Amino acid sequence: MNAPYPPPPAAAGRDRTTLWGVLGIVLGLICCGILGIIFGYLSIRDAKRYSQSPVLGYLAIAFGVINIIGTAIWRASGTYPLWNN
Repeated sequence: MNAPYPPPPAAAGRDRTTLWGVLGIVLGLICCGILGIIFGYLSIRDAKRYSQSPVLGYLAIAFGVINIIGTAIWRASGTYPLWNN
């Protein structure tokens, strides 16, 4: 009669692989390369933990790096076409 309770099922909401990957891609492309790299790393970490594909994380890191390099080249060129009108 005093049987132990069964363990609770694994929380499905804990797997945020897709969330981190999409946030990393969007932020890496639009504004913040550093945040894209951070969210990409979080996506890869969760993908390994939950046996999922880490492709979104790798894309987020790639887009974050491209954003940082592109911004550095744009600033080093000294031409700001949006503000020199």
